[in-house]
Amino acid sequence: MVASHLSAASIHASSTSAAAASSTSSATGASTPASPPQPPQPPVLARRVQNLRVFILNRPSALNALSTEMVQLMTPQLKAWDESDLCKVILLMAASGSRAFCAGGDVKDIVLKAKTRREEELAAALKFFEQEYQLNHLIGTLKKPFISLMDGITMGGGVGLSVHAPFRIVTENTVFAMPESVIGLFPDVGGSFFLPRLDGELGTYLGLTGHRLKSTEV
Repeated sequence: MVASHLSAASIHASSTSAAAASSTSSATGASTPASPPQPPQPPVLARRVQNLRVFILNRPSALNALSTEMVQLMTPQLKAWDESDLCKVILLMAASGSRAFCAGGDVKDIVLKAKTRREEELAAALKFFEQEYQLNHLIGTLKKPFISLMDGITMGGGVGLSVHAPFRIVTENTVFAMPESVIGLFPDVGGSFFLPRLDGELGTYLGLTGHRLKSTEV
């Protein structure tokens, strides 16, 4: 419901601005000058809706893969919201139209850094994991209610952003997996904490195989 509200509000605002510009142009008879190019949006947007605070993952072309920049944008803002008396609930969601909530960490960027074999690039790649895990822990220990709307592909790093939240919402589009074993990594982002707590040996199975759960299976 919140996602629909935000999307509708954004569309309404855009439509109103466009209509106003068109009306002004028609009234004056002057041609509308070309708009300057818009600066690129950050990969994570922060929004306020009354006492609700919203993070919007905004890298749809990269399936919202979690990058160092995204972690560094979210962590200080999350700490500030957790201490704010004006914030009552925090929601994490993907940008409207995204196929993925978050398809995992930005492995491509990490591999490219590692391949350079330069000390500073290797350090940056390792720093990503440190900061990512700290963000995962922060989400799991917040004082404020935190809701993850896992609409779409939710894997690896995306699981770390969602599974530690006290409130997790799946949709008919959710695809959930811990595929780290496929690339030779262990189930990180707290996998050794939450996987053993699943019923039976489901966690072991998911961790060893990277099997995907869909929709109601989650």
